[in-house]
Amino acid sequence: MQTVKIDLVSDVVCPWCPIGEARLRQAMTQLADELRFEVEWHPFLLNPDVPPEGRPILAHLSEKYGRSESEMQASQAEIVAAARELGLDFEQALARRSWNTFDTHRVLAHAKDHGCDAAMNRALFAAYFGRAENPTDPAVLAPIAESLGLDGAEVRAILASDRYSERVRAEIEHWRALGVSSVPSFIVDGRYLLAGAQPPAALADALRRIATEEDAERV
Repeated sequence: MQTVKIDLVSDVVCPWCPIGEARLRQAMTQLADELRFEVEWHPFLLNPDVPPEGRPILAHLSEKYGRSESEMQASQAEIVAAARELGLDFEQALARRSWNTFDTHRVLAHAKDHGCDAAMNRALFAAYFGRAENPTDPAVLAPIAESLGLDGAEVRAILASDRYSERVRAEIEHWRALGVSSVPSFIVDGRYLLAGAQPPAALADALRRIATEEDAERV
């Protein structure tokens, strides 16, 4: 069976990233009898200019997109509804703050080295959108890491140092240089960019088409 590699570029504070990843999993399930999949997560900074104390989400989005807070609240409500349809916990999405997640990605790089970054990304989605917790806070990151079998003290030590900083910066720049400017982005077999949280059927069709094209090239 043909194997398809998917590089998933994501940020834990992007609401469309958990939605997109859940839809991707549905698409892969639809294709389970046709294709095998290998998914690798990669970092992206949605809010590189947000100060360490964060910002209220509606004020941040209003300034970022040039729309009123009431308009942004309505659009966020639509996102919450889309997440709820997928069984995702977005119950505190409107209470969250925006954060610069560079340090979060350093911990995720550590989790990746131990094979649990996908689980940690999903746990952070739940913490951020479901409970409005700060995904950059050691008091949030360490217990989540421990729940996945990692050493919480080591996570705190990473956050108190600059470990993984060079690696995270290099990886973010790598994907930006390849044209990734928004998330979620799915890079299929290193050649095809599928951007945004597309419906499962559309993702499945695109993945099947890419796999068929690549299989034809091998003949």
